[in-house]
Amino acid sequence: MVKLNTNHGTIVLELDAAKAPNTVANFLEYAKDGFYNGTIFHRVVPGFVVQGGGYTETIEERELFAPIINESGNGLKNQPMTVAMARFDDPHSATSQFFFNLGDNASLDPNPRSWGYAVFGRVTGGMEVVDEIRFVQTTRKPPFSDVPVESVIIEQVRVIE
Repeated sequence: MVKLNTNHGTIVLELDAAKAPNTVANFLEYAKDGFYNGTIFHRVVPGFVVQGGGYTETIEERELFAPIINESGNGLKNQPMTVAMARFDDPHSATSQFFFNLGDNASLDPNPRSWGYAVFGRVTGGMEVVDEIRFVQTTRKPPFSDVPVESVIIEQVRVIE
């Protein structure tokens, strides 16, 4: 379990280390290192995702650990209120960024022709906080679109042992 304290409230995540061991270990390494503290949710697309964990309020990227192996074939689906790793086109490029699925995003699941986005947990508390964030006003802040006008800040991430 992990608590994300944001400037909109607290979100509690239950991580699934049995089905996504490398992804969970990676997320916990960033969390325990304090990496997420002070990062923002830089992408908010209602009905799709709330993404963050990689940039400061000034859209500067922090130094990252090495990318991890994609665990999208673990049986977990990109369904509402699950948490998954963000990545680039390279399926094995996930580092610190993660997202909350706001809808049934089956298009992000693996299929016989392509890798998916690895789900590694779910929101178990603070769903109302995620709901509040999904409706914040967004704008374009190059190089991104869908950036909250007023920063949605991850103030602290705590691992609950």
